[in-house]
Amino acid sequence: MSILLDSSTHAIVQGITGAQARFDTEWCLRYGTRIVAGVTPGRGGEKVHGVEVFDTVRRATEGRRVDASVLYVPPAAVKPAVLEAIDAQIRLIVVTAEYVPQHDVVAVVAAARRAGVHLVGCNTNGVISPGHSKLGGIGGMNPAEIFLPGSIGVVSRSGGMVAEIGLALKAGGYGISSAIGMGGDAVTGMRMADYLRLFEEDVATQAVVLFGEPGTDNEQEVAALVASGATRKPVIGMVAGEFQERYPPGISFGHAAAMITDVAQSASAKRELLRKAGVHVVLSLEEISPLLGSLLR
Repeated sequence: MSILLDSSTHAIVQGITGAQARFDTEWCLRYGTRIVAGVTPGRGGEKVHGVEVFDTVRRATEGRRVDASVLYVPPAAVKPAVLEAIDAQIRLIVVTAEYVPQHDVVAVVAAARRAGVHLVGCNTNGVISPGHSKLGGIGGMNPAEIFLPGSIGVVSRSGGMVAEIGLALKAGGYGISSAIGMGGDAVTGMRMADYLRLFEEDVATQAVVLFGEPGTDNEQEVAALVASGATRKPVIGMVAGEFQERYPPGISFGHAAAMITDVAQSASAKRELLRKAGVHVVLSLEEISPLLGSLLR
């Protein structure tokens, strides 16, 4: 079991003829992802790694099952591409683009929520259910080197830290049910608490590891969810970026959203709030596996 996608998921790639899309599509196919079509306007009839390309999402979905779409389109093209996928009733949309105009992001997030669509990103490196399927560049060319199949859910505001957590869990003998780089922007389609709710419903997930950063109220929403008793599975949280508290407010480091605008958005404040809510807070990757050992014993 997993969340969002598994070995039965049928996906399309919007913008498949671009260089990054070609690269990621090849390694997704090699991993076993069922990519059934690609979309690039004006390039219909071509093939990328054996995958047929269509001019529109509607043409790509005609006569075939499509559960998910991963987007490799320029920032200005994200809004129409997402709306096209929503119109085609695709239930999972993964947006890799960075620097998407904020008003476009707000519009597509609202449209996805109205339609009941799971929108991952923008600015995500993807989603993986180890041993089953992946969308995006997550895990690189050989995800098995990083992610073992297992029962730990992972959600991170940093795509790079998804891999670091995967390696830390692997070193401790733990595998992953699903791992998501949720995107480092201020507004994302799904929030950290949304993923936590999905993991709570997944019978194969025993515990969840979260990686947070300064800025946004994602971690505050997680704290409220855990404190309410809505999730009973152990949740381990790591929030990096304490160094930012030594700098003037309003300066972002790394991700656009990693910006402290008030004290509650600092790493220290988030750690304390999560602890009080019942989240098991760690300060280093090395603490995760031993803690899981005691929590799951």
